Amino acid sequence: MRIVLIGAGNLATNLGKALSRNGHEIVQVFSTSKTAKHLAKQIGGKPIRNLKLLCDDADIYIIALKDSVVEGLLPQICHGRESRLFVHTSGSLPMNIFRGHTKNYGVFYPLQTFSKSQEVDFQQIPCLIEGANAQVVTVLKDLALSISNRVKKVSTEKRKQIHLAAVFACNFTNYCYTVAGNILKQQKLPFDLLLPLIDETARKVHNMSPRKAQTGPAVRNDENIMEQHMEMLYGNNRDLYERMSQSILDEFFYEDNELPF
Repeated sequence: MRIVLIGAGNLATNLGKALSRNGHEIVQVFSTSKTAKHLAKQIGGKPIRNLKLLCDDADIYIIALKDSVVEGLLPQICHGRESRLFVHTSGSLPMNIFRGHTKNYGVFYPLQTFSKSQEVDFQQIPCLIEGANAQVVTVLKDLALSISNRVKKVSTEKRKQIHLAAVFACNFTNYCYTVAGNILKQQKLPFDLLLPLIDETARKVHNMSPRKAQTGPAVRNDENIMEQHMEMLYGNNRDLYERMSQSILDEFFYEDNELPF
């Protein structure tokens, strides 16, 4: 397919590379920054920094921009190209933001965290698709299958719930790594002490449910240890520890034992 990539950030970079590797032609790469030129050098296509320069004859226009700007740019992106296919890559934006701008539209959402410096195996990444009509769904399914072995059609509402789950599983978890790293840094200890623990924690949920894999003082209701930890913390970290421990207690300990009242 002939593809225009609108965006040159983390997701656009990884998606563009995967599409290019699998035989698709990247016609243009748009970004208001110099990243368009850098990405175009890697995956082909002409870098542009003005939406007025978008070509009119691509097979699909993939919008990989931050959610807050997508809807406001649709009039510029879609105008004069109403017969073409447009998709966004957001986990949270509804598909129908395209309504009134074009007839053929959908969502192409790769469920993964992306960094420009970290290559990923797209074959293992779930690609969640949604289309305004059956023809769009067929096109998006074929496109997704060209780069991934895991393709699933999901509605806007289900995709939003999946994105919410992903924030807990990825973004919040990674922030906890940051907190843990800061605690070790204060003691002049390296973060890599935790890597075997992190790897094993992630590995376990491939073979058992997260519920069965849960360990730690909160799931045991080990009040002495939790009190010691609370005394070692302050500010936001203390509040985070207390709230997460209480959530674990509510989810695991109190559910399986007599409630404390």
